[in-house]
Amino acid sequence: MSKRALLEVIALGPQDAVAAQEGGADRLELVTDMAADGLTPATATFAAIRAAVDLPLRVMLRLADGFAAGDLPALCGRAAALREAGADEFVLGFLTPDGRPDLAAVTALADVIDGCPWTFHRAIDRAADRDALRKELAGLPSAGPDTYLTAGAPQGVAAGRAVLVAEQARTAAGEPGYAPRILVGGGLGLDHVPALRAAGLDAFHIGGAARPDGWSAPVDAAAVRRWREALDQEAERPVPLG
Repeated sequence: MSKRALLEVIALGPQDAVAAQEGGADRLELVTDMAADGLTPATATFAAIRAAVDLPLRVMLRLADGFAAGDLPALCGRAAALREAGADEFVLGFLTPDGRPDLAAVTALADVIDGCPWTFHRAIDRAADRDALRKELAGLPSAGPDTYLTAGAPQGVAAGRAVLVAEQARTAAGEPGYAPRILVGGGLGLDHVPALRAAGLDAFHIGGAARPDGWSAPVDAAAVRRWREALDQEAERPVPLG
């Protein structure tokens, strides 16, 4: 296997962003308030991070904990302000109370970001039907997601590994609804990497794993570098035959 894997790191501010870039991150997800699992950062925070690093930045669009869209006009306003400030990649994803994709909310935001690439985040892990969600989002009149951030299960990668491997096989086969890239995240550990890479998964997302001292501490460049090195080592392994 020779393809370099993508490593995305959560950044809360410029210090995190600089450390992640030094450690070898390929892309950042920008959020605030990890006590609520990541909300939309201030436009000023985005601007400060944009000035600090030259990595691609995916900005979270989410105003409250959980997977309901909440105040959609306010969220669309925040998205418009971020676009005006130069944001050009995003993360979003909302469910209805019965676990279906909230197509009205997703479409409204997709219209605001107007063709920018975006990730449908771990709401997929709480969906009533993952396959149906993918196919509904693939049929959006606006541009659908180019990436799904998923652990394969609400409990994390350890529980969802078989789902991730199966979905990657469907992506490789070109099945409808499975074109977006799978970005593995949620309880992801270095010990999961060899099997996931062997299955063809090539994008990984870390947050707490980049902060050995907890979320109150900034990103540690050495921790990110360990992930970069592990992913690169797996990329050098030959593809098994047969």
